[in-house]
Amino acid sequence: MIKFRKYEAAGNDFILIDDRAEQFDVDDRELVARLCDRHFGIGADGLILVRELEGYDFQMIYFNADGQEGSFCGNGGRACFHFARDIGMVQDEVRFMAFDGEHEARWLGENAVALSMRDVEDIEQRE
Repeated sequence: MIKFRKYEAAGNDFILIDDRAEQFDVDDRELVARLCDRHFGIGADGLILVRELEGYDFQMIYFNADGQEGSFCGNGGRACFHFARDIGMVQDEVRFMAFDGEHEARWLGENAVALSMRDVEDIEQRE
């Protein structure tokens, strides 16, 4: 049995799992895809694991609905912080690690979250 919560952020929905015990197999991409399947699973745009990580308030591990690990999702990051706060893991301001690096988030009240994002580094223009 997997305990989870489902969150929605700006139209995207996510399965969130408290994985501080690191029991979820991050290599089981098929399981992630099955859980995210809208017809036969829970249904979601992605699955997010919240783990402890030394030097940070938490680590966010994000998977796309197809089971592949994603680089980062802003809406998922906001939902992840909200979840970590709801389970009592963090307070109102955090610094966390994701696949693409460090992020900061702050609780604004009324279910609103401010999230730092990395700057765009390269822009490629195609014709």
